[in-house]
Amino acid sequence: MKKIIPFFLSLLLIVLCLTVFQVQSNPNLVKVSEPGLPDTSSLNTYPASLFSIVIDKSDYEMHVYDEEGWLATYPIVFGSKDLSDKMREGDKRTPDGTFTVILKKHHPKWGPELLLDYPTAESRQRFEQRKRQGLIPKGARIGGGIAIHGTRPEEEWTVDNFYNWTDGCISVRYSEMLEIYDLIPVGTKVTIQP
Repeated sequence: MKKIIPFFLSLLLIVLCLTVFQVQSNPNLVKVSEPGLPDTSSLNTYPASLFSIVIDKSDYEMHVYDEEGWLATYPIVFGSKDLSDKMREGDKRTPDGTFTVILKKHHPKWGPELLLDYPTAESRQRFEQRKRQGLIPKGARIGGGIAIHGTRPEEEWTVDNFYNWTDGCISVRYSEMLEIYDLIPVGTKVTIQP
């Protein structure tokens, strides 16, 4: 029994070292940080996706691409009629920038959603600069929880009528979100542009 314990400890150490080496040396892994927390991008890795998403706020469109190019376009809405960059928590604006899908989950009201890694280091830098410039109050918070999600099943009309209703998220029709959720993996890059 005494010889078995050191053997299993050695085996565990070898597996742990190989796992760390694989994560550090794999160029197909992307690093992201959890929303609302300090940047811990060195701790969180996700496989790179063959898909990408471009959110065009001025055209109210979400374009989905795969490794061969354009795949689909969906109409979308946001939280505010002011389509400028998110300034702070509670302003209902959608942030500009490049983000990564870090979690796929089901919301109790609007079903499937793709959680983004907002705020990123770049988002935090802009937020702090705006505080120093006096554009936002010193006590303001940056916020988090930005996602791509559907409408409630009976409220697809909000997208059809370009009615901005979210708290800063990107919303597609409920029926289309079911399709998007099945298609898009964690690790997908999402670019949100004005």
